[in-house]
Amino acid sequence: MTRETTMGVRSVTDNLGIQRATRDQGPEGLARFLGWFSLGLGVTALAAGSRVARAAGVDDSRTARTVLRAAGIREIGHAAVLLVPRRAGLGPWTRVAGDVLDLVATGRAYRNRSGERRRRAGLTLAALGGITAVDLYASVRATRNRRGSPEGFAHGSVTVNRTREEVYRFWHDLENLPRFMYHLQSVITTGPRRSRWSAKAPAGRTVEWEAEIVDERPNELIRWRSVDGSRVPNSGTVRFAPAAGGNGTEVRVELEYAVPGRRVGSLVAKAFGENPQQQICDDLRRFKQVIETGELTRSDGTPDGTSIQTQAKQRPARPLATYRIA
Repeated sequence: MTRETTMGVRSVTDNLGIQRATRDQGPEGLARFLGWFSLGLGVTALAAGSRVARAAGVDDSRTARTVLRAAGIREIGHAAVLLVPRRAGLGPWTRVAGDVLDLVATGRAYRNRSGERRRRAGLTLAALGGITAVDLYASVRATRNRRGSPEGFAHGSVTVNRTREEVYRFWHDLENLPRFMYHLQSVITTGPRRSRWSAKAPAGRTVEWEAEIVDERPNELIRWRSVDGSRVPNSGTVRFAPAAGGNGTEVRVELEYAVPGRRVGSLVAKAFGENPQQQICDDLRRFKQVIETGELTRSDGTPDGTSIQTQAKQRPARPLATYRIA
């Protein structure tokens, strides 16, 4: 199994040559670390404000304790944002904003202090500078990861034992897609570049939309997208390239679409096993079989793929019958 990370998306290739995409967990892990770090700072500032003030070279006055108490509450707020996965992408930026406030306040304290207090304030200022650099790095990385890996994005590739011309012709006829993309019920061509799509949705529902081909290069690329106003905004790109060694064709597919109901719909879809990451692997396996053999072998237990719905319908295992030889 090989892995490659690009723009926040990690490509994983299994032992059958099917490549799928998963999110790069690096930025999320860093955000969680900063979340726990913020929680520790916040609790310390609230529980031992006087000691923190003295260590930082700040006066142990009522005003200083009030400021530290407010900073502690702010840090706990950062932790609450950073430790929630859906909000972790924005959380580091809240820490950067807090760091700027701390740098300004500590800088003023440094200018107004002398002797040992000035030295402590200087050390605190240097530490804050380092923390700000880490927070800024985490913020930029998290933002890039969110932009590079949208929620409804998946890509995959497979090598098939067919020429680019054959594979391109197969994909160019979009009505072939439901033959191996089981979440699609039908694709009907309505014009030279237009088509009407019907797909399965969670809870047995159906969604429909109009799509158009926006770019095509014979034997190289086909790109389509839903028209404006579609219930399910989506787009897809399929690229065709000679396989390594000149044997067959490498097919790379990229899909991006929004799940109906947004976050709630996404959770429901994942509960039923119907999401882009899972589907792309199953679809490419079936495509390879269809294009190479002309037919698709379906198992008795899972004729429509690997969703939880279909798995629940599998027949239970039965013991082999015992035969008596006369």
